[in-house]
Amino acid sequence: MLAEAFGVKKIVIACGRTDLRKSIDGLAQLVSTGYDLDPFEKDVLFLFCGGRNDRIKGLLWEGTGFLLLYKRLEAGSFSWPRTPEEAVELTREQYRFLMNGLNPVNPKIREIQPSRVL
Repeated sequence: MLAEAFGVKKIVIACGRTDLRKSIDGLAQLVSTGYDLDPFEKDVLFLFCGGRNDRIKGLLWEGTGFLLLYKRLEAGSFSWPRTPEEAVELTREQYRFLMNGLNPVNPKIREIQPSRVL
């Protein structure tokens, strides 16, 4: 679901760090009060990243209820914009950058060191 985001008409990321212990109500409140956006806007995916860059949460209103998504990478990390108190709408291309480990706002290819297994 998160990799393709089919059926989603708009993708908004909450820049900075979010407490990922928040669940649906806490994230919806953050969207409305912190960013002055409508969490009940249908088919809009809101993305949040915590202090660790290897996991993100997504919040999506489907019209009859919220869908809470959680993704944890086994290796690597998301390159997340850390400008606090800002929400940025992403294009489909920027979303693909994010899912591939690039900063969606300022994509730069960074060298990844391979892990060595002994």
